[in-house]
Amino acid sequence: MFGISFSELLLVGLVALLVLGPERLPGAARTAGLWIGRLKRSFNAIRAEIEREIGADDIRGQLHGERFLQPPATPTTAIPPEQPQPPRAP
Repeated sequence: MFGISFSELLLVGLVALLVLGPERLPGAARTAGLWIGRLKRSFNAIRAEIEREIGADDIRGQLHGERFLQPPATPTTAIPPEQPQPPRAP
């Protein structure tokens, strides 16, 4: 995701081990994992909400663009009613 290689992760882990020590490192890793999980869930919830809003706007726009939602247009020329045809002689 960020382009971090395994060797870079190993280096960060070794520095964290030296700075925090072996007693506090598992707790710090657990806390970092919890915060990362919360951030991911928050971003996913925000993304889902935005996608839902965009989808609702698209559907609303499609419905307003449909012909059946528009008021019927008044005809400009009247079509005369059909006159009954007289019976034909054989």
